[in-house]
Amino acid sequence: MDRETFTENLTKEGFAETVVVTREANTSMDVHEHPFEAKALILDGELHIRVGETEQAYKVGDVFHLPANKPHSERYGPNGVTYLVGRK
Repeated sequence: MDRETFTENLTKEGFAETVVVTREANTSMDVHEHPFEAKALILDGELHIRVGETEQAYKVGDVFHLPANKPHSERYGPNGVTYLVGRK
């Protein structure tokens, strides 16, 4: 998906706040949760999200969606990751 279409979809879905997040290469974040729903478009790099026993890889153009308060961990690829995320 391209950035313009993604941003339009976020607005239609009620995601009023958007931010660009960048994470360093080959780092990770242990299990945590957010008090907001998040929907993000990968702009650069690679991100792996683990929910329970299932890990999913996301690359440029992919979209991930996490409900509020969903425990998950994150792992960032060899070039790190940059993504545009909507929060509500």
